[in-house]
Amino acid sequence: MIAKENFHVFNYVNREDYFASMDGMRYLLHKKSTDDGAKLEVVIWPEPYCFAKTPEETKQRMEFEFSPAGVEAAADWLNEQLMQQKPLWDLSKK
Repeated sequence: MIAKENFHVFNYVNREDYFASMDGMRYLLHKKSTDDGAKLEVVIWPEPYCFAKTPEETKQRMEFEFSPAGVEAAADWLNEQLMQQKPLWDLSKK
């Protein structure tokens, strides 16, 4: 689980993509430019492959406000997905 009080990645994501994984779930936080301004795009996919080698159909995406509050909302969503899709993440670890 992501502990939001220790998840201070907003300044990092402002400059670079942030990749991480936990318990079989890999994820990416990405600053996405849109016509309405910047958005925080979050992508999740099962291990073992990296983002570039994972088929697009196995990736799941969600967008949030590009702000520290958006990062907190993204952490909540990541934690929810970790629990809701636990069988998928467990299967990917085998």
